[in-house]
Amino acid sequence: MSFTTLNGSIPTLDAWAGYVSHAQAHLPHSSRLLLLALLNTPLIVIILNVLRQLIIPRNPSEPPVVFHWLPFVGSAVSYGNDPLNFFFSCREKYGDVFTFILFGRRVTVALGAKGNNFILGGKSTVLNAEDAYTHLTTPIFGKDVVYDVPNDVFMEQKKFVKFGLSTENFRAYVGMIEEEVEDFMTHDPTFKAFQSNDVTEWGTFDVSNALAEITILTASRTLQGKEVRSNLDKSFSGLYNDLDGGFTPVNFLFPNLPLESYRRRDRAHKKMSAFFVDIIKKRRAGNDEAEHDIIASLLQQRYRSGNALKDHEIAHIMIALLMAGQHTSSSSGSWSLLHLAANPDVAEALYQEQVKYFGTPDGKLRSMTYEELRSLPLMDSVIRETLRLHPPIHSIMRHVRADVPIPATLSAPSKDQIYVIPKGHYVMASPAVSQVDPRIWKEAREWDPYRWNDPEGVAAQAFKTYVDEGGEKIDYGFGAVSKGTESPYQPFGAGKHRCIGEQFAYLQLGTILSTIIRRVELRIDRVPEHNYHTMITMPKTPRSIHYRRRNFD
Repeated sequence: MSFTTLNGSIPTLDAWAGYVSHAQAHLPHSSRLLLLALLNTPLIVIILNVLRQLIIPRNPSEPPVVFHWLPFVGSAVSYGNDPLNFFFSCREKYGDVFTFILFGRRVTVALGAKGNNFILGGKSTVLNAEDAYTHLTTPIFGKDVVYDVPNDVFMEQKKFVKFGLSTENFRAYVGMIEEEVEDFMTHDPTFKAFQSNDVTEWGTFDVSNALAEITILTASRTLQGKEVRSNLDKSFSGLYNDLDGGFTPVNFLFPNLPLESYRRRDRAHKKMSAFFVDIIKKRRAGNDEAEHDIIASLLQQRYRSGNALKDHEIAHIMIALLMAGQHTSSSSGSWSLLHLAANPDVAEALYQEQVKYFGTPDGKLRSMTYEELRSLPLMDSVIRETLRLHPPIHSIMRHVRADVPIPATLSAPSKDQIYVIPKGHYVMASPAVSQVDPRIWKEAREWDPYRWNDPEGVAAQAFKTYVDEGGEKIDYGFGAVSKGTESPYQPFGAGKHRCIGEQFAYLQLGTILSTIIRRVELRIDRVPEHNYHTMITMPKTPRSIHYRRRNFD
């Protein structure tokens, strides 16, 4: 008999017997008894945990609990290594609703479109996001913003940011982003082969590293303002890296560890906050040289109470925008380029789309406008399909503030009984599961942007539900939006916590991809697997793409 191992660290019963025999032969009697107890304690704990699950009847009013060997740790290893396969495996055994143990937390998962609707469309007074995430986000973003304030205040802050994401600003951003990407490809060592005059020369670049730099350059040039952009090659970059080091699963699970990375995070936040406050003070004093950034917009906003935003609130909102947007956009851009490199026929079709819409009589390509970028059908499909297969966030949690029944249509074990999730537990939705569910999507795990071409197909209908949902719009405090909670396609979340940067993300991704595809051909043997050990789902290494400069002659 042997127990399942956790990275090989849980030995078999025979191995334990060997350890005990060796100890008994070399220690005094009292020490042997103590060591014997210590050596057997882990095994006894595991056995008791297993017996408890097998013998003690579970509460029939609560969802079934996923079997696990280790108490406290629970299913953390299986979930952390591959959450989607963990969810699909659990669905086969327990159905769409089940509970698993995650380092002492009892987390109830509700899968499928109905599960997403239950959790993401639930009342924030009962299924609360602030309680679930503030210990991770507040040390990074700062006090008095996002999940460090009551939900109604957060909704007002989202509205303030949304005012800055105007069509007028977007029109200005396209040229800025294109210019930043061109400058990066022309001067950064990452694209050394592109800078060569030899169009037959192939080079390679790590796609995630390159897109991380490009994303922060373009976001700072547009949203953050010229002061941030001009400091990216100075001390600001170091502060960003230290702050980014606190945005990991370890920080989420264990927010108060005495680690140097935590101390660097806290020092970086203090300095970055002061950096933004200094910019804000200068702007309030009349030194406002920016035209289209978010700071300029936030300086004009007021809460319903009539109070203007304080300097530190604006600073912390800007930090939140920088951190949250950079990760998600660089992840989506990386996956898009990897798939285009693995599917050169699609990449060539994307290039020909550029030629069709932006070609000039001399054989070159002119710059795009915002309205033109929005009208590119294949580019739109490439981004949608990439987000379907690789949503940046695979799991969304809420903390349960009061006992909450799960709708009978989702979980009823019988007509007369429904599950109830107790106060103090957590709930989790996974739109990522719905987006690759073989019961919904044909060839669900295949990257096929052309699936979005059929107006009557699953993809188009899912997208229509996401953006329209029967024409129903709800104003959660930041403007009327579709709930989107009933759709199996939710790349930017749904409900009141739906990402307000959705349109900017399409703009940023579309412009970056268009600019790169215009200038280089891409190749890769295969698309890497997902790395689920990061907060935002990134491709595993190696993730180097081969490229060469297009011949424009």
